[in-house]
Amino acid sequence: MTGGAGFIGTAVSTALADSFERVVAVDNLHPQIHPDARRPADLDPRVELVVGDVVEPTVWDGLLSDVHPDVVIHLAAETGTGQSLSESTRHASVNVVGTTQMLDAFTRHDARPQRIVLSSSRAVYGEGAWRGADGAVFYPEQRTRQTLEDGAWDVPDASPVAMESRVVQPAPVSVYGATKLAQEQILGVWARSFGVEAVVLRLQNVYGPGQSLFNPYTGIMSLFCRMAAAGRSIPLYEDGEVRRDFVLIDDVARAIHLGATTATAPTSPIDIGSGEFQTIATAADLIAKRYGAPAPHVTSQFREGDVRHAWADVTAAQDVLGWTPQYDLRAGVERLADWINAQALPPLD
Repeated sequence: MTGGAGFIGTAVSTALADSFERVVAVDNLHPQIHPDARRPADLDPRVELVVGDVVEPTVWDGLLSDVHPDVVIHLAAETGTGQSLSESTRHASVNVVGTTQMLDAFTRHDARPQRIVLSSSRAVYGEGAWRGADGAVFYPEQRTRQTLEDGAWDVPDASPVAMESRVVQPAPVSVYGATKLAQEQILGVWARSFGVEAVVLRLQNVYGPGQSLFNPYTGIMSLFCRMAAAGRSIPLYEDGEVRRDFVLIDDVARAIHLGATTATAPTSPIDIGSGEFQTIATAADLIAKRYGAPAPHVTSQFREGDVRHAWADVTAAQDVLGWTPQYDLRAGVERLADWINAQALPPLD
């Protein structure tokens, strides 16, 4: 399991340790996620942790001299849509080169696994598909800085379509999204060549207990909770009507585990989300009321690389993996808030 000490890796670690004889996690314990560079307390004690960077061939050579995996869960990635625009090399190095280093090492050591499960992202879709007033589906152009400065948030006379890999084509609008799509394509080509099963799970906005509270580029729900707990009004970007699909980490961990253990590997990418969208304003209002904080307020600020709307059609996940989300937003926020309230955290800036 690459990136195995991260948010998703720790969440799925117990289920994996229950299902497999040996589980090894590789993680570089990056300070943006692990400020103290320690093994996470939530990583199942049965999981062996190898501290190393997936971009380094020597890390793979050392690991594969001892381990020939049957199943690989590839979670290691640099995330953060906005950050990827200013740190493109870092994102490309980890997400793309880290993947190719892994695949080369499998070939070099004759250690090709039976299956590789990739945690991909809804960012590969970019703005996704929209349906015009005439019913025709089209793909809008990337929103520019000028468009955003003008407050032209939505595509005129059109409505967004739920993201589903069999219907909506990828069209990334961030460096992060482009690197995740490259991951998918590289893995797909390599896996088909060598008869390895490639399971691609495109995750929507994952949140919940265990998410880094120190990473400024991810975890909007955690940030909202911390603001509300401090008695602040939550600021809403654009007009507050941005749609997102917030899926709880518990549900995502089940999807990852199913991707690793299902008898028949899906042949198309599977979209994982809550099955419904929420506006940012709705999510923020729910959190504000949970803490008795002031009502959220619209700022009209924006972030380059962000898409306007994104949510998943989870029909394929239900049909192919037998997976359905178990938590709605209200239940998920309660889980997250209870966990944050139990943490010893410094005050917000």
